[in-house]
Amino acid sequence: MDQIVDFFKYLLDSKEIIQTGGLVLITLIIFIENGIFFGFFLPGDYLLFLSGVFAGTGVLPVSLLVLLSCIFGAAVTGSLTGYLTGRYFGDRLQNRPDSLFFKQKYIETTREYFLKYGSRTLIVARFLPVVRTFAPILSGLIRMNFRYFMLYNVLGGAIWVVSLVGGGFYFGEKFPWIVDYVHYIIIFFLAVTTFTVIRGYINARQDMKQPKDKEPKEKVNE
Repeated sequence: MDQIVDFFKYLLDSKEIIQTGGLVLITLIIFIENGIFFGFFLPGDYLLFLSGVFAGTGVLPVSLLVLLSCIFGAAVTGSLTGYLTGRYFGDRLQNRPDSLFFKQKYIETTREYFLKYGSRTLIVARFLPVVRTFAPILSGLIRMNFRYFMLYNVLGGAIWVVSLVGGGFYFGEKFPWIVDYVHYIIIFFLAVTTFTVIRGYINARQDMKQPKDKEPKEKVNE
C-alpha cells in the first residue's frame, strides 16, 4: 500500500517527474492527462511551466524547440485519443458508475462548458484541469465534426503549450535562481487550479439548475 501511495506522490510531483523521468515521462503524462479519462488528476499546467523553467536553466538538457514539439504532439494526440474514446465508447462512459478515477459530474461539468462556449471549449478547457481531460471525450460522444475538433484541438494545444512552456523557459533562462523556488511555483499553480475548478463546478451547478429555454448558440456537431 505504501508503494502505491509513494507512486501517486511521485506522479503529482512535477519536479521529481522532470528530474528523474526527463522528456519521455513528461510527454507521456501530458498525453494521458489530455484525453485519457483516468488521467484527470495528473499535473498539467505547472508541469508544462516547470519543464520550461528546467529547460531554460539547463537542468533538463533539451532545446526549447524539441520540448515544445514533444509536449505539443502529446497534447494533440492525447486529445485525439480522448475524442475517439468518446466517439466509439461514449455510451459505456455515460453508463459507467462513479469510482476513484471517474465521476459522472466530470462529464456534466464539461457538458455545461460546451453549452456555454461551443467548440471554443476545446481552447478554454486547455487551461481548466479536469475539463481539459473530459472535453475531447465529450466532443467524440456528441459526434462533433472531426475537422472542427482537430482545428480547435491544434489551436488550443498550441496556445496552451507555447504560453506555459515558453513562459517557463523565458523565466528559467533570464532568472536561473528561480529553480530554488519551484515549490512556491507549484503552490501558486495549485491555488489557481483549485480556485478555477471550484468556481467552474459551482457555475456549472447553477447553470444546470436554471431552465434550459434556449438552445446553445453554436452547434458543435455540424
